[in-house]
Amino acid sequence: MGQDISTDAADTARDENNADVMVGRRLRALRLEAGLSLTELAGQAGISVGALSQIERGVSSLRVRTLWPLATALGVDAARLLEDSAESNDIYCVRAGNRRDIPVHSEGVRKQLLSPAGAALTGMLVEVEPGGGTAEAYSHQGHEFGFVMQGTAQLVIDGTTYHLRTGDSFAFRSLLLHSFRNEGDERCLIIWINATKKSEVRDDE
Repeated sequence: MGQDISTDAADTARDENNADVMVGRRLRALRLEAGLSLTELAGQAGISVGALSQIERGVSSLRVRTLWPLATALGVDAARLLEDSAESNDIYCVRAGNRRDIPVHSEGVRKQLLSPAGAALTGMLVEVEPGGGTAEAYSHQGHEFGFVMQGTAQLVIDGTTYHLRTGDSFAFRSLLLHSFRNEGDERCLIIWINATKKSEVRDDE
């Protein structure tokens, strides 16, 4: 009998942990969809950045007193954070018709999220129109990999310029200043992957 109780307790704990992870991923997806950083959402909801980060990573549970302020800040119904539909649980596969745009501040650039929100790797489809690109070089935590599917691109990493064509790929540390631009006559499509370790996550990411 004691063994059965222990097993039941372990199963319950595992289910609760899985639920926390699911809610955390859903929360992060909604935050990214709203174009909010951890700092911005935490400030609007009146909680600490550390607490919000732990909820998104499934380390701690979403409390009732935190649920409503977060939902209000995200502009969604509170039930949206807790829904348990088959579609919301399809976190391992992003359907082509369900891709979410990632807010960008660059002219002629569109980024769509290819990876499930909360995944260790962030995969994006980056579309760069002729003449489009980043306004200035930038850097952040993590590592990056990219593959040019179509067109050409000029990629500048730490002051060195690389002229990329269809079929070319690249990889670099995100802490290096980098920028990109499409100097060609056709749209450039790039599969772009960013990996950020948990220990490297900044408040504004």
